[in-house]
Amino acid sequence: MKPIKVILTLIPFIWTIGMIPFVNRVHPIVMGLPFLAFWLIAGVFVAFFCIKALYAIDSKNINEAE
Repeated sequence: MKPIKVILTLIPFIWTIGMIPFVNRVHPIVMGLPFLAFWLIAGVFVAFFCIKALYAIDSKNINEAE
């Protein structure tokens, strides 16, 4: 497995689970949301782009195999 695939798989996990103790200490309001809620919503978009990149990488590999 390529290291880029592992990194793209770990980014959403680390964003959502690993960083919560650090971002929960900050209490500003961002776009009308508490920072923790904003962080989790941003994590959805980060996960989307990571999965989209993984799909693009795998699509290239599938097309090359045919």
